[in-house]
Amino acid sequence: MALRLITAPTALAVSVADAKAHLRVDGTDDDTLISAMITAAAELAEQATGRALMPQTWELTLDAFPAALQLTRLPAASVASITYADSTGTIQTLPSNLYALDNADDFGFASIVPAYASSWPATRDQINAVAVRYVAGYADASHVPESIKSWIKLMVGAMYENRAAEEVGNVSHPLGFADRLLDRYKVWSL
Repeated sequence: MALRLITAPTALAVSVADAKAHLRVDGTDDDTLISAMITAAAELAEQATGRALMPQTWELTLDAFPAALQLTRLPAASVASITYADSTGTIQTLPSNLYALDNADDFGFASIVPAYASSWPATRDQINAVAVRYVAGYADASHVPESIKSWIKLMVGAMYENRAAEEVGNVSHPLGFADRLLDRYKVWSL
């Protein structure tokens, strides 16, 4: 099983204007730097929670169809395609009416299951025989939970104020309390 990012998000979860307001920064000299820091902080938030914040496309590859395909990036917005190598090795696209996306809850994985009265097709016994492309992420920045956006702004603030690497022997976590903001949004596996 492998998961890889196909299309990265094209929008920010926190706008540069919101981050600048949080930082109390006027002017535009540091806009590029602040934008890069927002991106870095959002990537850290995604890593810590297992969520996709803004719309992005992922591809999950498997050697065969399991009972249910687990999508580990939430929220799963849609399935772009499911392709598979049939028993002869020919790549086929599974029609969308033969499967259903189940976003059971907001804290476990989403699943793709066969549609009612359907079953997964047979695949060739080969590595990466099944590929699932799906879009994950909140619809737009207004749908990203405020706790996550607050964490991003706090992290941007820490990066903006501490632009150099820490000195050896002076190890500290600048925002230990802030990590609790992400706890509610962590995706838990079974």
